Amino acid sequence: MAERMLKFVATPQALPDKRAAAERRRDFEEIYASYARDKAAEQASRCSQCGVPFCQIHCPLHNNIPDWLKLTAEGRLEEAYELSSATNNFPEICGRICPQDRLCEGNCVIEKGFESVTIGSVEKFITDTAWRQGWVRPITPRRERPESIGIVGAGPAGLAAAEQLRRKGYQVTVYDRYDRVGGLLIYGIPNFKLEKEIVQRRETLLRESKVTFVLNCEVGRDVTLAELRQRHAAVLIATGVYKARDIAAPGVGLPGIAPALDYLTASNRHGLGDSVAAFESGELDAKGKNVVVIGGGDTAMDCVRTAVRQGARSVKCLYRRDRANMPGSQREVKHAEEEGVEFVWLSSPQAFLGKDHVSHVRTVRIHLGMPDSSGRQAPQEIPDSHVNVEADLVLMALGFDPEDLPAAMATPDLGVTGWGTLKIDWKTMMTNQDGVFAAGDIVRGASLVVWAVRDGRDAAERIHAWLGAKAAAGVAVAAE
Repeated sequence: MAERMLKFVATPQALPDKRAAAERRRDFEEIYASYARDKAAEQASRCSQCGVPFCQIHCPLHNNIPDWLKLTAEGRLEEAYELSSATNNFPEICGRICPQDRLCEGNCVIEKGFESVTIGSVEKFITDTAWRQGWVRPITPRRERPESIGIVGAGPAGLAAAEQLRRKGYQVTVYDRYDRVGGLLIYGIPNFKLEKEIVQRRETLLRESKVTFVLNCEVGRDVTLAELRQRHAAVLIATGVYKARDIAAPGVGLPGIAPALDYLTASNRHGLGDSVAAFESGELDAKGKNVVVIGGGDTAMDCVRTAVRQGARSVKCLYRRDRANMPGSQREVKHAEEEGVEFVWLSSPQAFLGKDHVSHVRTVRIHLGMPDSSGRQAPQEIPDSHVNVEADLVLMALGFDPEDLPAAMATPDLGVTGWGTLKIDWKTMMTNQDGVFAAGDIVRGASLVVWAVRDGRDAAERIHAWLGAKAAAGVAVAAE
């Protein structure tokens, strides 16, 4: 180890080559190139192999990061992939879209003064190499089980659970209301962060592993939850949260104001070759427009950077707190600034102006006061500080709430919390419906993809334990 590792003192941090901002503004291709093999090994060798790996502790999946960094530094890439994929179903996806600056890399012990190890880029390199070399293979369970599991939602939580359950030999069927597998991975995240073929090859792998997908199928419309419970030994609800938050302000209903996800979905569908009426009419196309995005999370960053690539005249991001208090990735903010996005910090919308279409956002300046109950400084309006910001397209990126699932799924007695998320027993991850489990954003609220993967994996274990206990007790379960 002494020869291979601890190189951070003499070897500086080096991310993969990043395309120039002027070039990447013109397309939706990924902004970073891939590491060369020797460069990935060099960056992995910067790991200090500390006794208490904070990177691993602060990863929701508790990935064995120091171990696969060491294997990468030694050129043992297939072993590095095996170790990386042992705790993460989609390491190449997390390597691309996780906010590493807030998680593993942000907690690297060598970060101060020497800059952190480029964990995400190495993780992406390992798995991309594994795909090219044919090391990623369909699942072949040791034995097939008769029990069938139904999963509602083909997003990261549902897909992670499907893979884990299939590894145990269960017959898995995934239902999704959309026409493609992936959920927000396909329709919510732009190509410059996550190319669609990265998600689609995972779908292909799961299909080759004998996971069945039933698409364009909405539970409550095309099939009831009661029917799924009859059809399967257990059901996992992993629908995510899609209901856009809004603000109560004069003029909020004017044409030209749209939810962020509608805009991103239209852009992603257009990129996939679909005919999108709202995009083709120009309603959800930023070309030639003054675009204002309201919000400070990663969805807001996706919107502003998409608008730049669509040829917007100007792109502004309004956020009511300052840069230090922004929930989105600081790395994303930097990318956006390089690409020409203007951030208007400490600014909050008060009204939307216009006659037949939005023309301006009336904003007020904000002062951060004393911390509130959440521990964050409370935004306070500064009197007589109004500014009208020109806008032809306003995108609301204020976060997401759950739909009314009991009504949507025609199961009025399905238990929910005060926030509208599904209520579960956290020890078993089961809802108040026997044999119906839940995982991901529909339980914890809008969160990160890596947390959805963690929840999906945990739910698969709980389902397996529950079915095992029923079998041991001699209780018959349904099988397709």
